[in-house]
Amino acid sequence: MPSLCSTMAIPPNQPSPAPSLNPLRKPLVRVLLLTVICSLSYFLGFYKSITPTPPQSPPCLLHLKNLTTTPQNPPQPLNFEPHHSLSLPPKTQEDSFPFCPHNFTNYCPCQDPYRETQFNTSRFFNRERHCPKKNETLRCLVRDPAGYRRPFLWPKSRDYAWFNNVPFPGLTVFKKKQNWVRLEGDRLFFPGGGTSFTMGVKGYISEMNRIVPLKSGSVRTVLDVGCGVASFGAALMDYNILTMSIAPRDIHEAQVQFALERGLLAMLGILSIHRLTYPSRSFDMAHCSRCLVPWTAYDGLFLMEIDRVLRPGGYWVLSGPPINWRAHYKGWERTPRDLENEQQNLEDLARKLCWKKIKEMGPIAVWQKPTNHIHCAQKLKTWKAPKFCVDADPDAGWYRKMDACITPLPEVKNIHDISGGAIEKWPKRLNTVPQRIRIGAIVGVTIRTFNEDNQLWKRRVSYYGSVLKSLFAGQYRNIMDMNAGIGGFAAALVNYPVWVMNVVPSDAKNNTLAIIYERGLIGTYMNWCEPFSTYPRTYDLLHADGLFSMYNDKCDILDILFEMYRILRPHGAIVVRDHVDTIMKVKGITDRMRWTGKVLHSERGPFHPEKILFIDNSE
Repeated sequence: MPSLCSTMAIPPNQPSPAPSLNPLRKPLVRVLLLTVICSLSYFLGFYKSITPTPPQSPPCLLHLKNLTTTPQNPPQPLNFEPHHSLSLPPKTQEDSFPFCPHNFTNYCPCQDPYRETQFNTSRFFNRERHCPKKNETLRCLVRDPAGYRRPFLWPKSRDYAWFNNVPFPGLTVFKKKQNWVRLEGDRLFFPGGGTSFTMGVKGYISEMNRIVPLKSGSVRTVLDVGCGVASFGAALMDYNILTMSIAPRDIHEAQVQFALERGLLAMLGILSIHRLTYPSRSFDMAHCSRCLVPWTAYDGLFLMEIDRVLRPGGYWVLSGPPINWRAHYKGWERTPRDLENEQQNLEDLARKLCWKKIKEMGPIAVWQKPTNHIHCAQKLKTWKAPKFCVDADPDAGWYRKMDACITPLPEVKNIHDISGGAIEKWPKRLNTVPQRIRIGAIVGVTIRTFNEDNQLWKRRVSYYGSVLKSLFAGQYRNIMDMNAGIGGFAAALVNYPVWVMNVVPSDAKNNTLAIIYERGLIGTYMNWCEPFSTYPRTYDLLHADGLFSMYNDKCDILDILFEMYRILRPHGAIVVRDHVDTIMKVKGITDRMRWTGKVLHSERGPFHPEKILFIDNSE
């Protein structure tokens, strides 16, 4: 009986179909044919690979260790703009952003003297940061002063500045007897004098070195409160010491601006209502030379803030009233009894902080903070005040109010232990894994990632130097890393004549600023939705790694770029690393700011979305 399938396939009374004449319908033939085609393709490819070809231009991005940039072989800028078949009208001057009025040449948005009058003067609150509201934001390009010239190169800039760049003659008159600064023709000369530097700042530091081991490498980061023109910080550079010099905008005409013009690390700041913008245990030494801070007022609040940022075993150095009052009370125009009472109150407050007075010699007195709080905790139980703070985050330093309490040090088991762990001496501490990383205090940052980050930034900085010819030629001095991470960028530049302000955004995922200080580097907290605490034209190079993606949904990046324009020197440079879409958005804005930029691949290669925007005005 025939099967159902055969019955359906060949109807009755129909002839059987003729066999197919197409050989490709046979499976074996198809397999053989595909094998022949694949073999031919392989041999053709192999032949091409071994056949000599004429030399070709290198790819856009080489491995960084082999990358060289010469006038004959420069990195080629990338173009992500749409290519239109129709020609577009050229950009006109109307497309560019307007310049600010001439009276905004030295504009400091958050330290504006006109806005200052709107706030209470109690505890100097009016001198703190008071930034413009969104509807008050100035969206224009801050002009250069008439006759502006490129600053002197370091180290000459330490002693000289062009008068037209900081055209304020008042300080040369007001501080003439103290020899802070002199006007010599068209330039300013900084001889190294100061309020307490009767024998010059170098002699002053030489006296201090007899008490504090400045040459040992144990003192690397210093806070100078009420810094004047930062001559103290300038002199400490001879000891490989970095000094964060702070002072408010004051009646003496932009002292911090003088300091930055000299190529010295400085920023606007004051002890008032809020904490200083630094983490706890940051500085190896704090210094005040007749800085006029009322240390014993407000229950000792300001000295307790110094205690918070001072490292265990760190030094506090004070000169000026009331130190050595017997020899100076007439010049200070104060009564001996008044000064004696002030010194007694100061000594009493230092004891309550558990500080030990090391020595008072001539105009200088030095105290040392304990290395742990074992004995201090026992003493405070018998005193009514002060008490230990109960704040869960002693590192918080962005608009966090100060409290009249002692910031507790990390607990230790033995009286001889150092709270938070011992810190290596400079320069070994730069590449030693910080204690906060060893104990896992920062999420996602391990010993391995720390070491990898160091190597990564060495390669990146090498690449930057191949594009920005002035980076290693001494043209840049004041550098800012606007999103510093753990300080790898600054560490890679440590052997060059530059200093880096490492900025850690206050709203970053990880608070890494304390790690930066443990490495012997220096920096501050910042929210980039607000202007920075500095004067215009005070930085030579701005570096922004992932910054604009971070703030894209938090505020208008246009305002960040206006701020960058304000603080960048006319011959400065900018490096922006970010996603290609963000890079092109930023470039569209910087073109309207009359900056010329070029986009290049990052070290991750042409197929990775991260790109780099270079803006170089140094030529």
